[in-house]
Amino acid sequence: MKKVSSKLVLLTGCIVAGAALAASPEEAASLGGERYTPMGAERSGNAAGTIPAWTGGITEPPADYRPGDWHPDPFADDEPLHTITAADVPRFADVLTEGQKALFETYPDSFAMTVYPSRRSASYPDWVYEGVRTNAANAELVTEGKGGVRNARITSPFPFPKSGVEVIWNHNLRWRGVHVSASNGQAAVTRRGRYGLVLSLQEIGVPYATRTLTPFSRRYPNVMLAFKFKTIQPSLLAGDGMMIIEPIDQTSDPRKSWIYSRSARRVLRIAYAAYEFPAPGSDGLSTIDELGLFNGAPDRFEWELLGKKEMLIPYNSYGLHQSNLRYDDLLQPGHMRPDYARYELHRVWVVEGRLREGASHVYSLRRFYVDEDSWQIAASDSYDLEGKFWRTAEAHSVNYYEIPVHWHTLQVYYDLKEGRYLASGLDNRRNPPVFSEDADPRDFSPNALAYYIR
Repeated sequence: MKKVSSKLVLLTGCIVAGAALAASPEEAASLGGERYTPMGAERSGNAAGTIPAWTGGITEPPADYRPGDWHPDPFADDEPLHTITAADVPRFADVLTEGQKALFETYPDSFAMTVYPSRRSASYPDWVYEGVRTNAANAELVTEGKGGVRNARITSPFPFPKSGVEVIWNHNLRWRGVHVSASNGQAAVTRRGRYGLVLSLQEIGVPYATRTLTPFSRRYPNVMLAFKFKTIQPSLLAGDGMMIIEPIDQTSDPRKSWIYSRSARRVLRIAYAAYEFPAPGSDGLSTIDELGLFNGAPDRFEWELLGKKEMLIPYNSYGLHQSNLRYDDLLQPGHMRPDYARYELHRVWVVEGRLREGASHVYSLRRFYVDEDSWQIAASDSYDLEGKFWRTAEAHSVNYYEIPVHWHTLQVYYDLKEGRYLASGLDNRRNPPVFSEDADPRDFSPNALAYYIR
């Protein structure tokens, strides 16, 4: 692989109080043309030929795919280009995140990254692309209070971002389907490689993402998504559950959270579940606003858009998304077994968030690497309040080509101080996600949470 420049272009879009338009009419009209993809990414490949042009992504399932089955790897015949070890870090330093470098330094004898040809597989339904075009012409960034977005629907609002916070909203509001039912396994792995598996069933409804206005989107015009889950294993936690309603603009409409306690046999409203609080079932290895690598209101950080860069990120991770992969084969001391991960060279937006003066969080600095083709954060680096490197996380993604949608299949959060990590999204021994467009607002109410768990 040829060396890629690490130079970043600093973008300092001027944002004033109130609302700011992000795209000109000319920019909006250029989406889906010769220069830009419908999502706003650069259509062409790079000069070195190591990143190909985007030609539509995966537009139909492989011939051996059967609806409801696991997703076979459409790139199974690809041969690796490199296997990077600790000794190779100086050669590849320009395309590695600080977190990846830290993993090589911490685990020089076992951590590795297998690099494959880059496949720009991200794709979405045509009506989602039309949503991007409409958003580009109409979306407004709200900078008052906790901030938010106006005049946008379906998907990412700012395909031509002028500021870091616009990229954060592109990630938060990226299209992930309308209604998703999934099994989720989560394992907090100790230094010695021991873990207890927490299994849950989850449902996600996204009123913002509906193709047309529906009872769901009309009832929740300011809701980004609604999320509920119930724990089914281990027995000590089985029967507990939680539901979150996540608004777009939380200034006057804050996040709402409920839990169902098996011992109390009732739904209880909880006052606060956001920002730096430990994520449920994470054993303190990730914060609530790290789920999906970032979620929620971005108001506690000052965001800076550092520009676009070519980086090695997890992509087309079908090797991690197979029913025959045993958890014991994947989870080992220190870090996930590298044999099953796939890394590719892609262009990413680099965004940095510094903790605002007077704001509370466990991180002083966060850096995100956002895939240009999907607006999904692919990797993150986080620093403690003393400015020391602390945690890194990666979202291993696939194209769920029956929809199609580009989304993570596994998230891994590494705590370099503790020598531990959290693997979230372990659905291999259960069932793949089920996508539908029939979300019902009655499915996401406190009474619905109680019925869901019972």
